[in-house]
Amino acid sequence: MGPSEKSIQDSSGLGDPVPHNFSRVDPGPGFAEAVSIMERLRAPGGCPWDREQDFDSIRKFTLEETYEVFDAIERRDWPALQDELGDLLLQVLFYAQMASEAGYFSVDDVTRGLSRKLVRRHPHVFGEEAAAAAGNSATGLSVDGIDSKQVLRNWDEIKKLEKSQAPPSEEGRLESVSRSMPALSEAAKLGSKAAKAGFDWPDVAGLFDKLREETAELEAEVPEGQPNSSQAKEELGDLLFTAVNLARHLKIDPELALRDANAKFRSRFRTMETESPRLLEELSADELEALWASAKQRERHS
Repeated sequence: MGPSEKSIQDSSGLGDPVPHNFSRVDPGPGFAEAVSIMERLRAPGGCPWDREQDFDSIRKFTLEETYEVFDAIERRDWPALQDELGDLLLQVLFYAQMASEAGYFSVDDVTRGLSRKLVRRHPHVFGEEAAAAAGNSATGLSVDGIDSKQVLRNWDEIKKLEKSQAPPSEEGRLESVSRSMPALSEAAKLGSKAAKAGFDWPDVAGLFDKLREETAELEAEVPEGQPNSSQAKEELGDLLFTAVNLARHLKIDPELALRDANAKFRSRFRTMETESPRLLEELSADELEALWASAKQRERHS
């Protein structure tokens, strides 16, 4: 056993996945202060708004804060990212405090559970003995000098064993995919879950065929620009779902791909606005198309 592995076990049996000789600022006092402030806000005499919230009422804020973290990363705005990560951490503290008040679990249960999970799923870092002590029952895994692909294979094997040891559930396997996720992310998760049961397209070529099929079905529901709204909506949904599964086969995150496309559209449209001799509303369709082509050309050479 190396010194890092021993320090993990000696400190709390399982709980500290960071080697003691790793030089960093101790996050403990700052985290404890944030937990204490959250407790105070929810306590009698605290903030009326915070005290009125429940698990359902703050879900939308969690989603908003997550997207604000994405935005700061994409803009490489590190001060903003620091601030947004704090806002996202607030969501975790909020849920944990409400759970503690209800007697479900505490924030300490959350962090200890996370530490155990990280140790048991990284035997190649913390050692097989420490991983086993954290609950990893997988044996025969490659752990020495492995690459990232083998790490993911180990992760999946350990996760599979964890689920097999959990109490049996009568829910379908897709019930574990949250319905509150952004639709593109939810579709990707659903497709991935179904694929693990063998229900999937065998290759990318089949998905391109399916994409063409769904496109034709959508076109059939929009004759001469007069859509049948209910059927068109259904066919468009099928088309988008197929596109998301194509992204999964191409190992592209559809949510991030669309965010990148949105950012590209923003940039090109802004260029059109700045280069236009008149208001865009005053231009003909041909003039707008020419401006769009110019914006694309400028983008290629920037």
